[in-house]
Amino acid sequence: MNLAPQVLLVSAVVAVGVLHTLVPDHWVPIAVMARQSRWTRAQTARAAGFAGLGHTLSTLAIGVVVWIAGVAIAARFGHVVSLLSSLALIGFGLWIAVAAVLELRAHGHHHSDETLPPTDRPSARMTLLLILGSSPMVEGIPAFFAAARFGARLLAVMAILFAASTIVTYVVLCVYSGAALQRFGLGKLEPYGEVLSGAIIAVVGAVFLIWPIA
Repeated sequence: MNLAPQVLLVSAVVAVGVLHTLVPDHWVPIAVMARQSRWTRAQTARAAGFAGLGHTLSTLAIGVVVWIAGVAIAARFGHVVSLLSSLALIGFGLWIAVAAVLELRAHGHHHSDETLPPTDRPSARMTLLLILGSSPMVEGIPAFFAAARFGARLLAVMAILFAASTIVTYVVLCVYSGAALQRFGLGKLEPYGEVLSGAIIAVVGAVFLIWPIA
């Protein structure tokens, strides 16, 4: 029995899971939030794992659309979701930046115990993770489509390894880049860290809105 095609398909989805996650619009927003909110490595890993899981589930959902609507429509749907994700990142970043500016004006450079910085609020954290997790990896869909003729077992193996490669890459990138950023001081700009964090997230969203990688 020639297993070469199956091995190639499995290798393809693992490679897509790793390489696609390396694109900065996936991990930079989490690393920036981790730095600004002083998350521990465990907190960063949990956030990255959640985003990676969402990324995997949204991709597999597009795979279901392939069966129902066909490859062309599914690919178009995936690109639309990616577009909306970039727009959502821009909006989220601007919200963080504007909220931080308003807070600085209202309270000065010192936060009270009752007032959390924008990036420390659970709602902000969950919003970012939902945005990142909802964007599918359209590149991986053709491999799943091609694997259908080999049966459900291969599809299950591909889905598991795709999820593992995506989530592990997410966690490693976010944990180590977030830790590196925490060692980087802003000096006199430190009080404006929230503003800069929001601006960076918005810029990342804008860059990948203008020059999408798909």
